[in-house]
Amino acid sequence: MSQTRHVPVMLQRCLDLLAPALDASGPQPPVVVDCTLGLGGHSEALLSAFPAARLIALDRDKEALRLSGERLAPYGDRATLVHAVYDELPEVLARLGVPKVQGILFDLGVSSMQLDEADRGFAYAQDAPLDMRMDQTTGIGAAEVLNTYPPGELVRILRAYGEEKQAKRIVSAVVREREKEPFTNSARLVELIRDSLPQAAKRTGGNPAKRTFQALRIEVNGELTVLERAIPAAVASLAVGGRIAVLSYHSLEDRLVKQVFAAGAANTAPPGLPVVPERYQPRLKLLTRGAELPTEEEVAENRRAAPARLRGAQRIREEER
Repeated sequence: MSQTRHVPVMLQRCLDLLAPALDASGPQPPVVVDCTLGLGGHSEALLSAFPAARLIALDRDKEALRLSGERLAPYGDRATLVHAVYDELPEVLARLGVPKVQGILFDLGVSSMQLDEADRGFAYAQDAPLDMRMDQTTGIGAAEVLNTYPPGELVRILRAYGEEKQAKRIVSAVVREREKEPFTNSARLVELIRDSLPQAAKRTGGNPAKRTFQALRIEVNGELTVLERAIPAAVASLAVGGRIAVLSYHSLEDRLVKQVFAAGAANTAPPGLPVVPERYQPRLKLLTRGAELPTEEEVAENRRAAPARLRGAQRIREEER
């Protein structure tokens, strides 16, 4: 599989956001964590741009770890690759004896490799087994979700995770069809979605199956549940002066990141205090005004960058004990 087709999203902007924390010349080398290693594009750029830095990179996908291991081999022991989901960051750091880190990067969503490998079932543009597990050694696949979940639960997933307005229509069709024959492949699901949508709904927003596939992928991988734990844990792992950059690809992810950053950047003092005690002062400083978007040039070069939203924050104070 060629790694050249993998273009890291908003790469220079991510490096610029993290640079002040990773350029720092202290007694210890700065540590940067890539929580979503994927094919290693961001990781390679971090190691190259910050020659003093040590990298810890996490991925739940063993194939991604293998390919990235080859790519990052020239950096030797500066790179430590770990098979883990990103909400396991505190355990990983404890195991490696790293109390705090200077930089953290999340590039959420599906890696290019998972979309490009047909047999993983992530892409609705080609027929494949309905799997969608990022770690194929654990959990249930998308086919089992479709074939076994109660209709009400499927409607909730499509609405909540896919923001699919036609969830009831799609689920009714799924339930009718799964009774005849269980779902196994993506093409049948794509066709069913096309057939069950009204004409007007088919004319907007690209492939009509996109939202359903997104919803199934989020459910199969527990993405939002994991993210709810992972972002606060990452912020807590930052040393004072450390920086975090998060790339999201849909509004649900971006909203979660925004909430955690906003809470960290808020003054929590009761109103009316003449002087705000240390424990109420913000722990974070926001580094982006709202979410930053990719440039038109970048989207033209890499269509997968189109939905990206980037937020950054800096740790400015320790937690009060």
